[in-house]
Amino acid sequence: MITAIASRTLSQAFARAGRTRNVVRSFSYNGDKVWQVYLSGEIHSNWREVIADGVKELPVTLTSPNTSHEDSDDCGAMILGMQEERPNWDRIGGTMNRIRTQTLLEDADIVVVRFGEKYRQWNAAFEAGYASAQGKPIITLHPPAISHMLKEVNAAAMAVCEEPEQVAQTLAYVIRGDLPGTPRDGDKWVPIADRLGKGNPNP
Repeated sequence: MITAIASRTLSQAFARAGRTRNVVRSFSYNGDKVWQVYLSGEIHSNWREVIADGVKELPVTLTSPNTSHEDSDDCGAMILGMQEERPNWDRIGGTMNRIRTQTLLEDADIVVVRFGEKYRQWNAAFEAGYASAQGKPIITLHPPAISHMLKEVNAAAMAVCEEPEQVAQTLAYVIRGDLPGTPRDGDKWVPIADRLGKGNPNP
């Protein structure tokens, strides 16, 4: 639900523009549906926890690959036996991990893919491509500094976020029509009709 603070903030923005608008959205949605959201990407920061905290009031189940680097490396060898060559060790671990990632990706309603600056996330790029091939809606999450390197991945995404809080806000809007209490641009934000003109002359 949009909070009273959100309503005041948006109402004030419209008031500055000399207009009024009903800021309480009431989207219709299937209340029985639980959205499956797959969180792909780097495991070296708490971005998954931030998103989980932001969507705790939504009908959402969050899934991800195994986020223990050591376990994902050694799972195959621990269960099936050690290998003499590194490629074989990696192969049996990689295929075992794929059982989880492929299943959860195919079950997902939305796929969030996080890229960080410090590490090269080859697996995240692969999972973004796999999700795109499956026709899954993709939300990418990364700092602006690496936008150029990810331009093709972002071209396949339906939303490109810079902060995990924006991912949570995007999910809240998509699922329930809720908008954040404060616009990204703060006091500078104005409605599109006032900034760029009315797109429909007969609304």
